[in-house]
Amino acid sequence: MGLCVDLKNKKSNMPEISRFYGLVIYMFFNDHNPPHFKVKYSDFEANIYIENGALLNGDLPVSKLKLVQAWAEIHKDELLLMWESKNFHKINPLQ
Repeated sequence: MGLCVDLKNKKSNMPEISRFYGLVIYMFFNDHNPPHFKVKYSDFEANIYIENGALLNGDLPVSKLKLVQAWAEIHKDELLLMWESKNFHKINPLQ
């Protein structure tokens, strides 16, 4: 379904919105629907659907995916608003 994104080439255009436990969260504001964000961890990269935390594509270790999903659930409304408004700001990390 054409959701594959070359994160290495887009990273310079993607502001970092959070960082925790070795995970770096980015959002590319001129990206395609559905609303999602990108995660980088070590050599892993993935796109995560904001609405339900599902893995759109890419790969993350299961333990790290669960951390990202917990963080996304806590900040779901804020992430959706950021996606819609394109108003970048940092979001608190998972603690």
